[in-house]
Amino acid sequence: MARYDLLVIGGGAAGYFCAVNAARLPPGLKVAILEKSTRVLSKVRISGGGRCNVTHSCFEIGDMVKRYPRGGNFVRKTFSRFFTTDTISWFETRGVKLKTEKDGRMFPVTDSSETIISCLLREAGLYNVSLLLQKDVKVVSSTGDGFGLSCADGSTFSSRYLCIATGGYPKSSMFDWLVSLGHSINDPVPSLFTLNIPKHPVSALMGLSVEEARIRVNGMKLEQTGPLLITHWGFSGPGVLRLSAWGARLLAEKGWRCTVQVNWLPRLSENELRDKLMGMRYSIASQKLYGKNQFGLPNRLWDFFLQQSGVKEDTRWADLPAKEMNRLIRMLNAGEFDVDGKTTYKEEFVTAGGIKPEEIDPATMMSKKIDGLFFAGEVMDVDGVTGGFNFQHAWTSGFIAASAIAERAL
Repeated sequence: MARYDLLVIGGGAAGYFCAVNAARLPPGLKVAILEKSTRVLSKVRISGGGRCNVTHSCFEIGDMVKRYPRGGNFVRKTFSRFFTTDTISWFETRGVKLKTEKDGRMFPVTDSSETIISCLLREAGLYNVSLLLQKDVKVVSSTGDGFGLSCADGSTFSSRYLCIATGGYPKSSMFDWLVSLGHSINDPVPSLFTLNIPKHPVSALMGLSVEEARIRVNGMKLEQTGPLLITHWGFSGPGVLRLSAWGARLLAEKGWRCTVQVNWLPRLSENELRDKLMGMRYSIASQKLYGKNQFGLPNRLWDFFLQQSGVKEDTRWADLPAKEMNRLIRMLNAGEFDVDGKTTYKEEFVTAGGIKPEEIDPATMMSKKIDGLFFAGEVMDVDGVTGGFNFQHAWTSGFIAASAIAERAL
């Protein structure tokens, strides 16, 4: 049985950050990462289209916590110990400079996730962190002086401290080995997904996007405003992803079936839109409606709305019938679409659910139930919207756990 000071289960962002910092800080612990697959840092590698959205350019904790549908009160406490500024400094101290894009997302200036991966691997090598691949932990037992672990391949390990950084699990049963330790979970449901709108003619416009649309779910207090992308299966884009994050549990309860209203011109009220259209009947009376619009919408999308509203192709503004104009206003201001199902959004897939945060001390990331047991990352019921927020939680929780473990070992 191999013995370590600290074993970290999970070779993702949170696990690596905990491991390298615990090994780096005095007293220089003997640390190993147990990863069940053949590769580490997989989500880091594919995040942001291969660029790695490291964090978000937000420097007020009060603003930052608003980006977490679950665990906001928990991260409010953890961010006071390690925040976005600390993440930026940690990487820049190690030669990795970050840049900020106009939407606040932060990436390495190289635009390559390999820069982040290389940094973490270099730190692991510098401080002799052992990496053990294809180690699928099946049993964890609490012993008098630490923990004993058994893996699917028959190998066994022991350690004084243990950090669970496995990421989220899609099924409740996959948490059983943690529940057996005495912890409880909030059942997992998908978050950050796109909305399927099967057989709707809008799918013919796949690839078109608008910079700002308001999406509201009928019968629920769910509403988000942001960029919307039309796909061949329905709606995607940051606005939709945020909606799915905040509504993860409610939408799961409905089997991901609902009706959404989309306001394609959210800066105009219904009356303002009506007044604007009425004005066009005079200001550009001789112009035809098709092929050009005054609202900044993609012309193909505008023509689609005209078709759906029953406006004939050669109609001039002066000749727009009131009935068709009312349909057009309804389509632009509150067009309804029936959602039936969801689709995982590329690498941004996140699971809502996991170990209940109230069972973890945010000052140390240690279990309130078992001495020496720590948690980091998405295994907890803490998740953010897309934009670097989930990675920030990973860095924060990993660093706090590492610091607390190193301090206890002194």
